[in-house]
Amino acid sequence: MSLVLRFLNPWLRLFEKRQLAGGRSHESLRRSFERKARLFFHASWGSRVEADQLNGVPVEWVSGQGVASDARPVLLYFHGGGYVFGSPRTHRAMLARVSELSGLPACLPQYRLAPEHPFPAAVEDALSAYRALAGRSGGVILGGDSAGGGLALALLGEILRMGESVPKGLFAFSPLTDLSFSGASIEENAQADVMLPTSRTDEVVEMYLPDGGAEDPRASPLFADFTGAPPVWLTVGDTEILRDDTLRLAEQMRGEGVAVEVVLEHDLPHVWPIFQPFLPEAMATLRALSRWIRSLSER
Repeated sequence: MSLVLRFLNPWLRLFEKRQLAGGRSHESLRRSFERKARLFFHASWGSRVEADQLNGVPVEWVSGQGVASDARPVLLYFHGGGYVFGSPRTHRAMLARVSELSGLPACLPQYRLAPEHPFPAAVEDALSAYRALAGRSGGVILGGDSAGGGLALALLGEILRMGESVPKGLFAFSPLTDLSFSGASIEENAQADVMLPTSRTDEVVEMYLPDGGAEDPRASPLFADFTGAPPVWLTVGDTEILRDDTLRLAEQMRGEGVAVEVVLEHDLPHVWPIFQPFLPEAMATLRALSRWIRSLSER
């Protein structure tokens, strides 16, 4: 455990977890996340950001230093935030680092958020953005974190169900794959998780799924069929409440013949790679991911 992590975990427990559990409105959480991202998450020197649209979905293109915008394949990445907050701006610094390490450009859609735009708006936007890139030479690698990781997996399930062009691979950090929150780690890690409280899971579901349907595979990809899926790379911390969202999904995918690599880390916070400007464990994870991405792009 690095010295930074020894300070980061107590800080997250004392401030971030309390804030998320404190009943603040979704508008307040959005403003807070955006403000903290500007303060703490800075893109590496020489990276570039460009606004664009794909089939009507606003996106940001992010490229690390020296990465050509037409390099292939492209990383299509969906930000986390419980389907309620977060944006390409909150995650562009991390993706600039991934772009730099992998040598590939990243595209971050600004998909519609709940409660203003409940399910299936996010899935529709994800599919629209993917279809705009699917014909790109070199293909697409899907990615995401937390709810965005769940969205990437839900998109993959839809792509397979509809017989669309299959991406080259998918990676996810601490994905939310089960909106019924039936995994044992929800209760087992309720105290151990330094960031996510369990007290607001029902509220997230009410905002994103006001009409119910948590077992719809477009909302909870744990219930999707991934037969025929490309290679998948997943990482999660053993003390996260979403630990079993990853472990159960990986077990299911392997049973369907999918090549899945799971990196289970000890005592790391939810979506720790986002702390890449200052956390050594975050950089180690991003380097490992980038090696996996390069192995896909070289095939």
